[in-house]
Amino acid sequence: MRPELWQPPVACSPAEQQIMARIRRAKLFVFLRQYRHEIFDEVFQAELAQGYADSPQGQPPIPSAQLALATILQAYTGVSDDEVIEATVMDRRWQLALDCLDCDTAPFSKGTLVGFRARLIAQNWDRRLIERTVEIAAQHQVFGARQLRAALDSSPLWGAGRVEDTYNLLGHALRKALSVIARQQGRGLAAVAEEAGAALLGGSSLKAALDLNWDEPVACAQALTIILTTLETVEAYAAGQPLGQAAAAQVASSLAVAEQVRAQDVTADAAGQPVLRQGVAKDRRISVEDGAMRHGRKSQSRLIDGYKRHVLHDLDSALVRAVGLTPAHAPEASVTDAILADLAEQRVVLGELPIDRAYLSSTLVRSTQKPVRPAALRRGPELTRHQSRRPSTSDGRDYLTGALGKHTREYLSESYPDGIDSYRQRPQLGVNYPLSNTRIVDHPPSAVVSGCDRNVAKRKNAQNLMACFAVVRGTNRGQWR
Repeated sequence: MRPELWQPPVACSPAEQQIMARIRRAKLFVFLRQYRHEIFDEVFQAELAQGYADSPQGQPPIPSAQLALATILQAYTGVSDDEVIEATVMDRRWQLALDCLDCDTAPFSKGTLVGFRARLIAQNWDRRLIERTVEIAAQHQVFGARQLRAALDSSPLWGAGRVEDTYNLLGHALRKALSVIARQQGRGLAAVAEEAGAALLGGSSLKAALDLNWDEPVACAQALTIILTTLETVEAYAAGQPLGQAAAAQVASSLAVAEQVRAQDVTADAAGQPVLRQGVAKDRRISVEDGAMRHGRKSQSRLIDGYKRHVLHDLDSALVRAVGLTPAHAPEASVTDAILADLAEQRVVLGELPIDRAYLSSTLVRSTQKPVRPAALRRGPELTRHQSRRPSTSDGRDYLTGALGKHTREYLSESYPDGIDSYRQRPQLGVNYPLSNTRIVDHPPSAVVSGCDRNVAKRKNAQNLMACFAVVRGTNRGQWR
């Protein structure tokens, strides 16, 4: 059954007006309350309803528009599914936007929210939802006729697939191939594994079936030999089974994963015996179920198993204007083509772009032919999620105007007597900039520690302070002063 049309009140009640007047920073709640009836009009709600079966049976689902609104707020605030349910009861800002003011129970359950998000992803509605919200915001001049001021930063996104070592990766892939054959033949996995000559794959744990002392190097080498022999046995067995086209494709895919794991993790020693490779192979697969997951590193001490999400956040309206997703090991600069494609569809002009140092070699920086003016940036995740105002120094100067501290200017004049042009092409930055119309300043650690913008130095130590660049199109405000 498809959901009913959601028709919340358009006019704000006195209680809602009081709540809106008290909201100082999180203005997206106010915007969604004021224009939710336009964002989720009858046409758009009918579009969202297409993901549900048109059947007279069953209970009417929760309105898609209300769940979509909750999904926007969840992305905006960065909370979990459980926290969304809690916020609908405890947070009056959420109640304001979702039309459930002073409710005692949540308007929907966690399972309903998770199921709706799965429909969003399957139907590509998540992108449509963002585009629709930005479209209405632009119509009402929430952005205004101005160049976009946005901050781009990344954060870890852990994958849902199980991360396994080489032994379990091989066993998982082989067990998955035999499971397809067992379902095709209507038999149990243990019986098929026994028939294939791979009885150790019939149980739930490969290492338990091997029953070896995994602390002994000799036992580990023995286990690897047994598993590789089992791989060849299963491949020979699968080749002789009469399977349908779909089942054969699934078996071939699982065996291909096992071969990929063997190629990336196994090598031969001087005697020709298989041994595990020392170190980590480039682009190493870490999960059978999610082949795109990778090992990565957000910082020197923070490891990631999965992905990096990249968010371009409007500094004035606090809306998310573009998003990107890369494997965890991919450099940040590789996502900028997707970010530019999102901005091109919205037909907006990028005016200022505070970025992390990791994006310096991206096309966003390489392709610009406009002045680049210096700026100091707060911690990226905090800024890109919550910050909507320009951070300023204690004496009222605006960081984003390029007014740097005296010690920074002294440091640059002493270290680069030939001017900023000699600083612009430092090889460690990994990128060259147009000499004729570019001004680039990277905050040196010594200058930050010695007294440049002390408020920023207190928030983040000098070694991790980001180089921030504001890209200004069509103006001359990028000149050094």
